[in-house]
Amino acid sequence: MEKEDLKVLNKGEEEEMELQGFRLCRWRLALVGLGVLCTGGFLLLLLYWMPEWCVKSTCVPTTACDAEVVLLRSTDEFRRWFLAKVRVLLAPGSNPFHSLETQTTSPASPSSPSCPFSSSSTSLANGDPQHPQGLSRRYVDYQPTQIRYFTLHSTKYYWNDRVQNFEVLTGLEDLHVSCAALHSKHSRGLTRNQQEYRKLFFGVNEIEVKVPSVFKLLIKEVLNPFYIFQLCSVILWCADEYYYYAVAIVIMSIISIATSLYTIKKQYVMLHDMVAAHSIVRVSVCRANNDVEEVLSTDLVPGDVMVIPSNGTIMPCDAVLISGTCIVNESMLTGESVPVTKTNLPNQLPGDSGDEPVIAYSTEEHKRHTLFCGTNVIQTRFYTGELVKAVVIRTGFSTAKGQLVRSILYPKPTDFKLYRDAYLFLLCLVGVAGIGFVYSIVFSIMNKVPAKTIIIESLDIITITVPPALPAAMTAGIVYAQRRLKEIGIFCISPQRINICGQINLVCFDKTGTLTEDGLDLWGVQRVENGRFQHSEEKAYKENLVKSQFVACMATCHSLTKIEGQLSGDPLDLKMFEATGWMLEEATEEETSLHNRIMPTVVRPPKQLLPPQPVLPEQDMELYDLSSQYEIGIVRQFPFSSALQRMSVVARLLGEKRMDAYMKGAPEVVARHCKTDTVPDNFPEVLEGYTKQGFRVIALAHRRLESKLTWHKVQNISREHIETNMEFLGLIIMQNKLKSETPGVLLELHRANIRTVMVTGDNMLTAVSVARDCGMIPPQDTVIIADAIPPHDGQTARITWRYADKPSMATCVEEVNISLEDVCHIDEPKEQERYHFAMNGKSFSVISEHFPDILQKLVLHGTVFARMAPDQKTQLVEALQDVDYFVGMCGDGANDCGALKRAHGGISLSELEASVASPFTSRTPNISCVPSLIREGRAALITSFCVFKFMALYSIIQYISVTLLYSILSNLGDFQFLFIDMAIILFIAFTMSLNPAWKELVSRPPPSGLISAPLLLSVLSQILICFGFQMLAFFWVKYQPWYAVWTPLSDACNVSSHLNMSELNDTEVDDHNISNYENTSLFYVSCFQYLIVSIIFSKGKPFRKPSYKNWPFVVTCLSLYIFLLSIMFYPAEAIDDFLEIVCVPMDWKLKLLSVIVINAAVSFVVETFIIDIVLWKVVFNRDKQGITPAAPPAQKGIDLVADKCRCCPSKVAPKARYMHLAQELSVDPDWPPKPTTTTEAKPCPQNGSSYQIMSNS
Repeated sequence: MEKEDLKVLNKGEEEEMELQGFRLCRWRLALVGLGVLCTGGFLLLLLYWMPEWCVKSTCVPTTACDAEVVLLRSTDEFRRWFLAKVRVLLAPGSNPFHSLETQTTSPASPSSPSCPFSSSSTSLANGDPQHPQGLSRRYVDYQPTQIRYFTLHSTKYYWNDRVQNFEVLTGLEDLHVSCAALHSKHSRGLTRNQQEYRKLFFGVNEIEVKVPSVFKLLIKEVLNPFYIFQLCSVILWCADEYYYYAVAIVIMSIISIATSLYTIKKQYVMLHDMVAAHSIVRVSVCRANNDVEEVLSTDLVPGDVMVIPSNGTIMPCDAVLISGTCIVNESMLTGESVPVTKTNLPNQLPGDSGDEPVIAYSTEEHKRHTLFCGTNVIQTRFYTGELVKAVVIRTGFSTAKGQLVRSILYPKPTDFKLYRDAYLFLLCLVGVAGIGFVYSIVFSIMNKVPAKTIIIESLDIITITVPPALPAAMTAGIVYAQRRLKEIGIFCISPQRINICGQINLVCFDKTGTLTEDGLDLWGVQRVENGRFQHSEEKAYKENLVKSQFVACMATCHSLTKIEGQLSGDPLDLKMFEATGWMLEEATEEETSLHNRIMPTVVRPPKQLLPPQPVLPEQDMELYDLSSQYEIGIVRQFPFSSALQRMSVVARLLGEKRMDAYMKGAPEVVARHCKTDTVPDNFPEVLEGYTKQGFRVIALAHRRLESKLTWHKVQNISREHIETNMEFLGLIIMQNKLKSETPGVLLELHRANIRTVMVTGDNMLTAVSVARDCGMIPPQDTVIIADAIPPHDGQTARITWRYADKPSMATCVEEVNISLEDVCHIDEPKEQERYHFAMNGKSFSVISEHFPDILQKLVLHGTVFARMAPDQKTQLVEALQDVDYFVGMCGDGANDCGALKRAHGGISLSELEASVASPFTSRTPNISCVPSLIREGRAALITSFCVFKFMALYSIIQYISVTLLYSILSNLGDFQFLFIDMAIILFIAFTMSLNPAWKELVSRPPPSGLISAPLLLSVLSQILICFGFQMLAFFWVKYQPWYAVWTPLSDACNVSSHLNMSELNDTEVDDHNISNYENTSLFYVSCFQYLIVSIIFSKGKPFRKPSYKNWPFVVTCLSLYIFLLSIMFYPAEAIDDFLEIVCVPMDWKLKLLSVIVINAAVSFVVETFIIDIVLWKVVFNRDKQGITPAAPPAQKGIDLVADKCRCCPSKVAPKARYMHLAQELSVDPDWPPKPTTTTEAKPCPQNGSSYQIMSNS
């Protein structure tokens, strides 16, 4: 296919895909049909497994616009293929947002090209039976527009002629509609015809999770390559008359399929029930003729105006508020149960716009005005004559809830080295099987074996080598780990990630609510008067402060609301408001219905705080009560935004004509919006003093608004008009205490060489102080703050480095060029200093864009990332993953959803049992769940290694036995296979997975893949040992004095002389030659070998508890040992006949026992002393550079690596990128940057670097 015919869908997004168009070719289809017949349906299976082969073999390439079938391939690292059929939709127009109303007044007039149908013909397109004769006449006059589309993963892609590509219709955001247009053009609602027309494109507003029928699930499960392989194996065994074993495997497969079907069906039903709850409700919508109509939520389309009921509802779509206020619980999306206040979208009036650019509506930027699907609207504030309305933005799977459901329905494959290595290992086993296959054919031909027997026995070798119970055995360890996690209150919706959690070597923590307590205590306030700080005061609850602007700001600048009589909202807001001692009153539904004007939320101080006013003799008591009232009404709220780091309100004091604006937020942000003369000169020093002590500091500001700003103008004014030229009022100092568990957990992680990083939205110095208090940064370590400035006024971007705890002296400036390709100098090693980088979100953004090479060096030692927006948290996780860290993320679920999803192991501290925002959810509201998760992850990972090694050895041991027996034209018996696979392998494989996690985290990390020297040597050495001892038994038995070719009349147990060979002619000989001395000897030896390798591979410390504490495994092994020794030394005729083993002399049994004992001893010594102790120590010491750099013990590990690198520059470079960087930086004389150095983004072609350092020395 030509390159220009390759289209890219969702460019730059997570679901980016390449698209190729194809059309069906009849002669190719006929050839494929013939091939399917000739191969007995196998070709059809192959095409089912390989969609790209299916398309390319039955279709010919064509342009995307003419395609009947599209072949898609993801552009991520997995490169998955998808197939979709292109369908045609007949509609009155090609654009869902084109208006059809112009055609309603004049049906006979020609239609516009984009909308060729009148409104009546629109009804025909939608299947409306009204006016059938008129519609038939219109249909004859006009041809409908054909719109091509295909559906993939519950998303429709429509062909766009303008861009010559398929695109997704998400909703009103496709129009890039401005906030003002939402009020002016979209607030009236749609006609019924417009709604039906748009419904053609956007479909039914429903997140439909179809629960597949059992038959469909069965077909999909049975067509799995593994089960097809088993089916072929069963057919082969039946042909070889191994009926019992074949039946046993069929029963096992049926049980496995039934269990899998039950689990999958249960998950579908659970997800369906979760989504279906409240998904279809009756809603009121406004029509274009000002009527309010009640419809089902499934009929909603983007552009509909929905009326939010006063008693609340579950939102059936994403909608933006255009009037009124809502209190919403968004715990379904975020895991955060604190109610959120949603205000109406600001309306940029034509006269107020001035030179400001038109603000386009964005769901992300205007989320404080957006009601998301699935969230619970608790209550609304509505006004007489004006309903609480919201314009529908997105419906169905395009909504926030829909996207979450899609991510669960169509998850990305788990990319983990263990699974990649497992496939490679299976390929190696197939290769080994291939050797046995060729050997069997050659040997059988040489011995003139019949062709049928050659085919069956050769293919039987392949079925032996690939163990049939491998997938079930591998899954068992993860299932057990998931069950243990649930017992300690950790719930998992992505079980495959448990193994990956065992590799975590870096954990990012949110601060507030995660490392520290949720609640804040007011430590004190420090007011500003006349541009100077006053002395700090412990309380704001004072008579002399009650009428101050400072207290008024504390009492009004919040988003608190009353729910069932209780104050509810952000914990910080609650503490701040409670500290004033004021009361909050909201207008009731009855009160608002009596007034035509907006009834605001009112706050007032208690009467005992107000100074007494003298009562004049002639003054009426009612007038006195009125004049003595002091209350403030909150007219307008601009909610807190984590991106802006501030919130503000407009309020009016009772009896005043002019309004006041109050602002609170991050001190640095508030100070920037204040007049310079109102901000004290020592503001930075005072702020630094508090933040260094770990206090959370909030700044307050006030502004008297102009008298021309009326009540209704304020409702539509933008916050930029309000939040300017403020007067700085002072600081509120809040104390955020560490959770009692935090220091201990962080110390445990540090001892395990797991690096810890703080990612928070709080102030930089506060975060650094908390990091020191909790032990994340040791007291003796240096903190280097990176302040990055974006390019401006012709200057390039630059980073200024300053040391947080060590003020530096400024002198002359010198220029230093740093090359990115530093060479290891072996002169005199520099003294290693322990340092940590800290930066805020703005600096992180600048460094990411302008200093990508420095970013990787910074994240290697970056410990504190402050003032980080939610998307920046996600970017940080990605940056850490780019340098090959396995990243864990622990947050409270509110602003951390993206990072929790992106991390290898994201754990949300939420009270919800299952949060769709995070792979793991903990009921324990502290970080003690993190080491528990890593411990269980390590145990599950080691269990996977143990089981995989055991299953590989089982297949190889059986392969060796069968191959040796083939050399004498024999084989294992049907019931011997059955006993080995059922009684030994299944019980051992499922019980050896039950070892719980070890009680503590050790500093030694577990291996990440099967393809590593210790693991490969472990498997190969055991294969060689088992092969050697089986060979010994196989050939040694032939040299015994009593040995002769076994016949049914042989009696080696009682007769030491040679048998009478003349009697052989009278006895029927076994066709399969199962019963013989070689078979019996190998059966005994191999059975004990299975038990030996199971015990040796069942590792305990340091990642799992010892195997002797796993009583089911111990009981299984002891029972099997006792049974095997019993049938060996005390034979029972019935068992011998059943297993087709023959009687051998006692001296040979003792010799076999000695072979088994020596085999066990050799296997134990090689595995325990050579592999575990010697080789692991060599590998571990070699990889010690992998110990993470920023934690206290980890820093020592980095220092050791640095010394080794300087002394031995010829060492092999480590695999992980962060290890390689640690080696580079350890010999870089200019790293870390010196105090007051400035790094500029300046290309330096002479040395290949992309920056220069300007240093003050």
